[in-house]
Amino acid sequence: MKLVSAYEIRDKYLRKDMLPTIFCPGCGIGSVLQFTLRAIDELGLDPDKIVWVSGIGCSSRVPGFVNFDGLHTTHGRALAFATGIKLANPELKIIAFMGDGDAAAIGGNHLIHAIRRNLDVTVILINNFTYGMTGGQVAPTTPKGLRGTTAPYGQFENPFDIAQLAVAAGANYVARWTVFNYIQGINSIKKALTKEGFSLVEFLSPCPISFGRRNKMKTAPEIIRWYQKITVPINKAKKMKPEELEGKIIIGEFVDRNRPGLVREYREYIKRAKKMMGWED
Repeated sequence: MKLVSAYEIRDKYLRKDMLPTIFCPGCGIGSVLQFTLRAIDELGLDPDKIVWVSGIGCSSRVPGFVNFDGLHTTHGRALAFATGIKLANPELKIIAFMGDGDAAAIGGNHLIHAIRRNLDVTVILINNFTYGMTGGQVAPTTPKGLRGTTAPYGQFENPFDIAQLAVAAGANYVARWTVFNYIQGINSIKKALTKEGFSLVEFLSPCPISFGRRNKMKTAPEIIRWYQKITVPINKAKKMKPEELEGKIIIGEFVDRNRPGLVREYREYIKRAKKMMGWED
């Protein structure tokens, strides 16, 4: 396949009237956006059949920059809107671009139940360990000991492992990478976009302004080097003892299964209901 330049991706899929983006220098959201657009381009998907949905937060601004139909909804409610869109028009492919606070805090219950239902949606989740847009408060994913405006002496609560939560709740496909994992990230998004049911690809993404400078990492390269220290590939992690994994974050593909998605289950439900009521065609 022909390697498409970043300029071609920009000109093909971004709204020029909205550029430049609002993202801070060193922010990883632009990288993940590029991964997603490259995955769409390599798969040859029809932009007119894709809808982008988001809630509130830095990463949730993405639907405003792409040349696709999209919704910028209320905080934590992206998957509620995505459910309505998918059931109203099952032929559409839904991409939910979410942040760790948006998805795992105020939107946590929506996340769990969208996964439980196996909603046919691809979630691209930006995890920067902080509420970047509102001032650097600690998030549900902030590792213990790290600082935020609401924990100036270090986070003392246990963080969520969103990828493992998604696996346990029943997602069909779950993967986690850092923005440094360029090829793996694109390939995972491609796989997620072609799966029936719920798929989630989480990215550890630098936030030098709200997170990094409070934790002695003032640039994106510093944060990426830190990612390299704290992440462990899943195949290696399987051979390590629990004490060796303390403070580490596992990256890789966690699950890849093929349970029926919500749309298929709903259509079967309608068929059963019509049969029971004597309404068959």
